[in-house]
Amino acid sequence: MNEQEEITVGLPKEHVHNKNTSRVLMTFVALLFSAIFFVFGFSVGSDHQSKDVPFDFAQVQNKENSENVDFGLFWEVWDLVREKYVDHDNLKAQDMVYGAINGMLAATGDPYTVFLDPEDNAALSEELSGSFEGIGAEVGMKDGIVTIVTPLEESPAQKAGLRAGDKIVEIEGEATANMTIDDAVKRMRGPKGTELHLKIFRMSDAVDAQTQDLIVTRDTIHLDSVRVSFLENDSIAHIKILQFGDETIREFNQVIADVMSRKSQGVIVDVRNNPGGILHTSTIVASKFLPNNAVVVIEEDAQDKRTNLYTSGAHPFLDVPVVVLINEGSASASEILAGALRDNRDDVVLIGQKSFGKGSVQELIPMSDTTAAKITVAKWLTPNGEQINEIGIEPDEKIEYTNEDYEKEKDPQLDRAVEIMKEKLK
Repeated sequence: MNEQEEITVGLPKEHVHNKNTSRVLMTFVALLFSAIFFVFGFSVGSDHQSKDVPFDFAQVQNKENSENVDFGLFWEVWDLVREKYVDHDNLKAQDMVYGAINGMLAATGDPYTVFLDPEDNAALSEELSGSFEGIGAEVGMKDGIVTIVTPLEESPAQKAGLRAGDKIVEIEGEATANMTIDDAVKRMRGPKGTELHLKIFRMSDAVDAQTQDLIVTRDTIHLDSVRVSFLENDSIAHIKILQFGDETIREFNQVIADVMSRKSQGVIVDVRNNPGGILHTSTIVASKFLPNNAVVVIEEDAQDKRTNLYTSGAHPFLDVPVVVLINEGSASASEILAGALRDNRDDVVLIGQKSFGKGSVQELIPMSDTTAAKITVAKWLTPNGEQINEIGIEPDEKIEYTNEDYEKEKDPQLDRAVEIMKEKLK
């Protein structure tokens, strides 16, 4: 699989970091899951009573400590549900196994460490292919609340009025308070033409809490990567990166050719409402603006070991003035790019609003032909060693984008970026 970082309306695209290495993690997860399936297999095959099942207790060990785990309690609840639950005849043992694994990973408290059952895994593969049916919004967990990271450009979500930072209070009348991201995503997906009813919570310009009901009509979502427009008689190229996907590098190289042919003197890099994508892609894009062997991002693992990822290849925009636009919808790979340009170049200016603060790396580990586990294995830091997870990147100059601006289709952030670039080009 590719080194994916995110999922679309979906899941917030997290750094899905897919390595052939990390054998220790893979071995641990594989052994743990194998043990679970062995015990479940024994249970289902022998019509057990809890007291007769072996392995009621197990000792879990790691470097720091060890503890006894009462698996007998697990089997008691298993039997209780299969005996007492009102619709017990409709229970499927395999679904209960998947639910148990999901519960285990949920105990980490990390919304991005999840188990993908066959349905979820198939949906992820579809979304990463660049086309799927839904509302076209990235969602994440912010302060324990399901939150819109960004609505995609020209998506049903954007057309219905959803904005970055909106808190999803209800989905189809059901409160999201106890939902995981996966739960929310499943409820928001659906066939083209069907309606989705949401209740969202938004802070108004007057800082008054507002809730409102929205109806979004699902559609087929096609994911673009890069767009470019030319301003001030072609002297300024406005490059909008919508996501860091499989096609981004190819599309960005085409944009470079367009910029060179127009002889543009300055570049505005716009990653507002860009929820992220592939880690490697953001590194390659950063390389276009930075010298070889510059640090793009630092990965910090569970043992606090830090690994630097460096630039490589051609850097056609190295000596070109750059302004970067960010906002609360800029997440993950977008934050990597913004942080890399800011920390490596004194002449780069960040304009807009503080970014989302998604700075963790997930490894996608196939568990079978149809299932996978997505485990947070590291956090990333900017080249200067600043932690971004749950913090975000502050712009050098904060420019608000108000409800009035939105309604009147004004863009004060881009306007300010153009002003700054014109000063740079004098």
